Amino acid sequence: MKAFTFLLLAISPALAGMSASNATAADVKVTPLGGVSGEFCRLDRAMIFEDPDGTRILYDAGRTVAGADDSRLGKIDALLVSHMHGDHVGDKHMKAVNSGTCAKPDFSVKAAPNTNTVNIALAKGAKIVTGSEMPPFFAGKLKALGGNPRNSMLARFGATKKVGGVRISTVPAVHSNGLNPAFIGGDLGKAMKAAGFSGYVGPPTGYILRFSNGLVAYLSGDTGITAEQELVVRGFYGAKLVVMNIGDTFTTGPKEAAYVVNELVKPASVIVSHANEPATKGGKVIAGTRTDTFQKAAKMPVHIPLSGKTMSFDGAGKCVAGC
Repeated sequence: MKAFTFLLLAISPALAGMSASNATAADVKVTPLGGVSGEFCRLDRAMIFEDPDGTRILYDAGRTVAGADDSRLGKIDALLVSHMHGDHVGDKHMKAVNSGTCAKPDFSVKAAPNTNTVNIALAKGAKIVTGSEMPPFFAGKLKALGGNPRNSMLARFGATKKVGGVRISTVPAVHSNGLNPAFIGGDLGKAMKAAGFSGYVGPPTGYILRFSNGLVAYLSGDTGITAEQELVVRGFYGAKLVVMNIGDTFTTGPKEAAYVVNELVKPASVIVSHANEPATKGGKVIAGTRTDTFQKAAKMPVHIPLSGKTMSFDGAGKCVAGC
């Protein structure tokens, strides 16, 4: 009996350490890449999602990722683009992390006609996974720059592509999705700009990410309220983590967004996005902002995407670290 007790005492610390290690290894990590470290700023869009198997996915690189050389990127396996507007695909970008202010970032580096997304994908050898009619645009850009056009992958509504341990699907978003003539270039681009036209690349999308630990995340993109948020995002996919736009004017405002998460999707946690305002000061939400309004109206924990601060989520959508 004494020998058995001694054995238990000897192996218990090892078992406890193994359990803690497994819990950490099973989490999905989310790291916002905004304009000012430790803050949530006006045009922050980009986030990296890291699966427990190490697969890293960059969502809406936009303008706050300081090009392919941004030291925060590390390995990137795939990029997602909800739609072709410059603040999401990256018509320009910061020259360096923390250049400019939260209210007035310095986006002085031009990325058009290639886009910040394409430049990052080329440098990282990463896939670009999009829906609608967007894949041919990215395939053409990759080919013209010496990359592999097959790295532009199509996932239309209802379809799924797998990158590493992550299954990627697209869902409807209600917004616009015109291709700026600046991305087309040449005489055609000039003529389209003069006429006030943009290119057709199909409807915008949101994304469903299904991770290897069981977590299902809904990335709303730019959207209004849609029936699919209840019928598809909750009803079929069962999303437990939501990245929700709240910017108003161009997308759902904070009260409309609160209705989406409270009544339609009903996730365990929400990460606020696309607030179109300097939302924090010293890492704290500023009273009276859209972010403040949404956080108070939501019925579940709302996590603020402070640039560079990694949050970890378990398979049930609960934030277990960094929140």
